[in-house]
Amino acid sequence: MLFSKETYIARRKALKKKMGSGLLLFLGNNNAPANYPNNAFVFRQDSSFLYYFGHDQEGLVGIIDVDNDKDYLLGDDVDIEDIIWTGFVPSVHDLAEEVGVSHSAPSSALEAIVHEALTAGRQVHYLPPYRHEAMILLSDLFGIKPQQTRQQASVALIKAVVDMRSLKSDEEIEEMERAFTIGYEMHTAAMKACRPGVTEKYIEGLIGGIAESYGSMVSFRSIVTMHGEIFHGSPQMKPLESGRLMLCDAGAETIGHYCSDHTRVTPISGTFTPRQRDIYSIVEACHDLVLEKAHPGMKWHDMHMDVCRLMTDRLKELGLMRGNTEDAVREGAHALFMQHGLGHMIGLDVHDMEGLGQEYVGFDEEVRPSTQFGTDCLRCGRRVQEGFVLSDEPGVYFIPALIDKWKAEGLHRDFICYDRLEDYRDFGGIRLEDDVLITADGCRMLGEKVIPYHIADVEEFIAR
Repeated sequence: MLFSKETYIARRKALKKKMGSGLLLFLGNNNAPANYPNNAFVFRQDSSFLYYFGHDQEGLVGIIDVDNDKDYLLGDDVDIEDIIWTGFVPSVHDLAEEVGVSHSAPSSALEAIVHEALTAGRQVHYLPPYRHEAMILLSDLFGIKPQQTRQQASVALIKAVVDMRSLKSDEEIEEMERAFTIGYEMHTAAMKACRPGVTEKYIEGLIGGIAESYGSMVSFRSIVTMHGEIFHGSPQMKPLESGRLMLCDAGAETIGHYCSDHTRVTPISGTFTPRQRDIYSIVEACHDLVLEKAHPGMKWHDMHMDVCRLMTDRLKELGLMRGNTEDAVREGAHALFMQHGLGHMIGLDVHDMEGLGQEYVGFDEEVRPSTQFGTDCLRCGRRVQEGFVLSDEPGVYFIPALIDKWKAEGLHRDFICYDRLEDYRDFGGIRLEDDVLITADGCRMLGEKVIPYHIADVEEFIAR
């Protein structure tokens, strides 16, 4: 349990008020075998269960009975064999009391509680499942096929949970600052270790060990690659090469599972080449534009488009784009160079609440998702509020296969200088990313220290 009993009581009370009626199910996670039953993946609790019921332990289910103002924690007490192998665990009754839940029962009680509510004609709400065991459980409870369980998840509950989890409290921000501190140690270690001959896999292992030694785990599989144009490039055993760039996109989870997410690009030789400086400075300027302009009440879609316009202007200066900037961005020509959105929510998930449906997390009735290539990958477009935490992660990428496809199809020839792009086919990509808190009058980066990202600061840091 990360926060006080009162925090979880207040969260459940607020959720009851938002929902008004019904029975709310929060399925905790179970251990997942990796390659045989007793060799499991590292356990990770469901984030919404953590938010309302606090306990980072497998095999639990939380229930909120809105109509009768009752909360339940269901689970099975450990027996002596469990204690021998894994140590003592408090009873489910004691776990319930720790988070202010007055009712507890064995796991077997779940079916009867749900059946009674359904028989009485009450609504039973649950969030979209993402694990097959949860789908099977819900299938049994509701008499539907497993593949139907996501479709029949409660939109009302999704929206209520998104409303609450989007706004980070002061104690949540403090925990996210701790996640940043771990992330700072990870990224500065990666920058120091970046040199010719060191493998991408070695750096992945190095920063993963830091995450586990200071917190819980990495917040997602670390991206460490010389091919920055591949968004989710897996680290390889290939040694880093002189003259190229290493992109490191990585983050940490605290013991309480709040996340950080940062990206840095390091010159493997220790200094940037003139061509690398040109592209890096574009991404750097786009990154800093967010810090300058983001504020409560603005649409994140508009912030994304401001970044795209600045990027287009700067690419025109290099002779890689041409024409009217507004027209180029409106028609989506800039997406040859940045195919993803500006950022995403961060919190208990590194892409916070993404499993609940991006159309509910990042969009609303006012701002709907785009279908245009590039902008369709914008994960958040809605108006941001004080207390939101989002990633600020612009990038410029040179993807040979995409360049060839667009050129062959004659796309955006009025805006893209395809002949000049031949010199950049082997460039890769550059992305810079930090976690930004929307404040009352603007925004700020999380963390007391800044992971070096300005060109001079990067070169000076790795030369020490």
